[in-house]
Amino acid sequence: MYVRYASLHDIAGKLRNGELDLISYINDACDWIDKTEPIIEALLPERNRRKRLLLEAGLLLKKFPLPSTRPQLFGVLVGIKDLFNIDGFDTQAGSSLPPELFQGIESAVVTELKKQGALILGKTVSTEFAYFQPGPTSNPLNPNHTPGGSSSGSAAAVAAGFCPLAFGTQTIGSIIRPASYCGIAGFKPSFGRLSTSGVFPFSQSADHIGFMTQTLEDLTFASSVIIPGWKTLPHPEKAPIIGVPTGPFMEQADQETMASFLAHVMKLGDAGFEIVDLDLFPDIEDINSNHKKLIAYEFALNHTKLYSKYSNLYSVHSRKLYMEGTAISTQEHKNLVANQLRFRNHIEGIMDREGIDIWLCPSTIGRAPKGLASTGSPLMSLPWTHAGLPSLTIPLISEDNPLPLGLQVISRFNSDEFLFVCSRLLAKM
Repeated sequence: MYVRYASLHDIAGKLRNGELDLISYINDACDWIDKTEPIIEALLPERNRRKRLLLEAGLLLKKFPLPSTRPQLFGVLVGIKDLFNIDGFDTQAGSSLPPELFQGIESAVVTELKKQGALILGKTVSTEFAYFQPGPTSNPLNPNHTPGGSSSGSAAAVAAGFCPLAFGTQTIGSIIRPASYCGIAGFKPSFGRLSTSGVFPFSQSADHIGFMTQTLEDLTFASSVIIPGWKTLPHPEKAPIIGVPTGPFMEQADQETMASFLAHVMKLGDAGFEIVDLDLFPDIEDINSNHKKLIAYEFALNHTKLYSKYSNLYSVHSRKLYMEGTAISTQEHKNLVANQLRFRNHIEGIMDREGIDIWLCPSTIGRAPKGLASTGSPLMSLPWTHAGLPSLTIPLISEDNPLPLGLQVISRFNSDEFLFVCSRLLAKM
């Protein structure tokens, strides 16, 4: 029986020890995908997907016949966003451009996943060039709503039970937002913590590699396996002090989202957590504008050769961003990059002054919008991405609405492990 919504940790453990038969796991997963994928469209089409996976599974069993020798992700199916190069797969970056234009070395993350025994389920749908032009993917919780973007297919594949782990990228809110919309957990590590080698770039100064699972516990397990130098930290001696932004930044969220978020914060306060409210981003419009300029400049730089020949294949969204990027001077770009570090230092300086350990805010400005014409707003993630800080989202499920909201947790730069320790405490509330 396919454990389609089971824990990543449990699936991995049972595949390693042989309690879950790998061939049956593959066949049951493919049966479920054959039945559900025509509705969800989370994956790029692949002829003979089942045949390939069964062949790879057979080779894996021959290589690791003894459970004691099997790596951590032995046989686990993993979805990979269509920005990552994978040997044997085409990359199109969610676009209509010829795939040979994106050929290159295999993603370092994918190579490590294979080393850990993972089987690549396939490429997951991305918005065009990881920007705003949606693909065909719908939200598994309600196919009439968007799954979010740009890592649309990765979020939908996990939420639909196709795979227990999927990888994406985030340049504004492309992991946190779709994970939140689809009711799963998503993690964007500190900038640079996971290598972007072998991943088609949007913005070298803002691109983050991250991943999604069903639960926070599975994010923790995946992090310990995939992220170099990951350390298991003990529970903190005292409860973390929580910073909650107020002012213009939070006013971007809708009333329902804010009401749900503040009710949760009140619950945390009642449980004994110290809450510090302050207007962290009074200049959020300038922050949003600066980030948009930064990524537009680098988008245009990355697409110069492609756009000169294939501009007719670009969507209106991508063409507009390209033109915005070409209007920004090299000096302005240098200033924008330098401002990123100043911005991060500013946030962490406030944390020092106020004794704040982590930040909390909504993961999105609202629930997943109806329709597939838009992937929703990334603004609740933008300042944290701009600063390169680690962030994760865990679902806030409400009984009166099947479309969830998410709780976003943020910590200091390169304190990703501490972020998880604190988030596990919050998830118990």
